Amino acid sequence: MGLAPVRPSARFMLSHPAHFIAMGFGSGLSPVAPGTAGTLWAWLAFLALQPWMNDARWALLIAASLPVGWWASTVTAKNMRVLDPSSVVWDEIAAFWLVLWLVTPAGLWAQFAAFCLFRFFDAVKPGPVGWADALFHGVDARTDPFAWRKAGFGIMLDDVVAAACALFVIAAWRFFQ
Repeated sequence: MGLAPVRPSARFMLSHPAHFIAMGFGSGLSPVAPGTAGTLWAWLAFLALQPWMNDARWALLIAASLPVGWWASTVTAKNMRVLDPSSVVWDEIAAFWLVLWLVTPAGLWAQFAAFCLFRFFDAVKPGPVGWADALFHGVDARTDPFAWRKAGFGIMLDDVVAAACALFVIAAWRFFQ
């Protein structure tokens, strides 16, 4: 029998830089809807960073956030002994930054609509999001030496697909207006 999963806590989050990143600087510790809390943190961070950012900086930040997120999610999931811990929210943060960057310039109502669409696709996981989410849930850490890397990749992948789906709906809505 394997060891019991580790519960998310502030102490656990602060025990390793990967945990701090993966848990969205504390937003993943929300007792209610940590994915939504992480997405809200992403939105606030986006608004706070916006005055200093341009397209090249956003592209660089988001491009860096994906492999960093893969690493942080891998380390944190492994240390928690859970393939996809709900307290890991860096995937929501990086993916929602992508959505906000690509819909900007957009007013707060348009950003709110993007938030709602992203959360719908991430939470409900219809179609391709469900496929991406299930891809690495069947890995066995006892027999697969790459199981935790696959889990970390899977954690990031379904949110990137959710972001793509939200962006597709936004693009279709704008096209047919």
